[in-house]
Amino acid sequence: TLRQHEIKGCLLARAKHLCFVGSRGRIWSLGKDQGLGERIWGPYREQALQRGLGTPLHPTVHTQRGAMATLPCVLRALPHNYRVKWSKVEPANYGESVIIITNGMYHKNYGPLSPRVRLRHSHRYDASLTITDVALEDEGRYRCQLVNGLEDESISLTLHLEGVVFPYQPSNGRYKFNYHEAKRACEQQDSRLATYQQLYKAWTEGLDWCNAGWILDGTVHYPIINSREPCGGRLLLPGVRTYGARDKQKDRFDAFCFTSALQGTGWGYLQDDTAVEAGQACRNHGAAMAKVGQLYSAWKFSQLDRCDGGWLADGSVRYPITTPRQRCGGLPDPGVRSFGFPSKEMRTYGTYCFVGK
Repeated sequence: TLRQHEIKGCLLARAKHLCFVGSRGRIWSLGKDQGLGERIWGPYREQALQRGLGTPLHPTVHTQRGAMATLPCVLRALPHNYRVKWSKVEPANYGESVIIITNGMYHKNYGPLSPRVRLRHSHRYDASLTITDVALEDEGRYRCQLVNGLEDESISLTLHLEGVVFPYQPSNGRYKFNYHEAKRACEQQDSRLATYQQLYKAWTEGLDWCNAGWILDGTVHYPIINSREPCGGRLLLPGVRTYGARDKQKDRFDAFCFTSALQGTGWGYLQDDTAVEAGQACRNHGAAMAKVGQLYSAWKFSQLDRCDGGWLADGSVRYPITTPRQRCGGLPDPGVRSFGFPSKEMRTYGTYCFVGK
């Protein structure tokens, strides 16, 4: 049997349970069902089984756009010649984007996140990543990897932005966007294409929409709560229906956009302008015509509730309702109502203006 003083020289091979002991190089087989931890005891058991990275108590970090978020990564010890590498998992590209690499003394930032990231360093074991001024595209899965010679291990964390998903189509009707046009349209409305997880969460919160739309990974879906004939038939169960991956150049659908908290200082509503006059009216007050994503964000996060339809920057007319009532559309659920894209010469509507930061 192994003597206790020989335990210090015992190494556990990855592929087989083997022990290499002493200067004579004796090899011990620990058996198929017997790990090294079962053959050693005392202080060496804890040392042999210890991981280099602490397991995060909460693997998902919740935040909003514009906030500061910290993804925790704490070393249990400081190995010799170690490195810590942070990266963002990019499912669409089947790879990862390196964000920062450190050896404890020096670090180097990489990629588009470079100006907004730093290591927290609240103590010498702390390798947590802090992201400032969180942006919509920061949502996703991150990896903290400890590299120590040939050994490495990693933990994964998810940055989750609180937000709202909304369907979007242009003024000339439904199913006009290829993937790239849908992506650009969302960005023009202070949002981005939603992920599947964001669309699914929106469905659980009540999003019911019969038109199929692009999402970020290039697949096409539509969320249905109330099954009905024009939307796949009454026999299909509620859920997020899918068309799968489509041709990003040729196929045309609507878009599902995602936005988060507002980055601005105020809202205004101006009475009875044409769409042509509305932009100048907002500028006269030091503001700009609101975008669709900004109106949804104000409805979601600031509880903006107004029964008056107003022009938005894309030429549509909408109004936000947080407390449903009969005289404001009569629909039973909160939401942002739409009058579509009326003639720009009409003076029936006011204008929603937004003051950015």
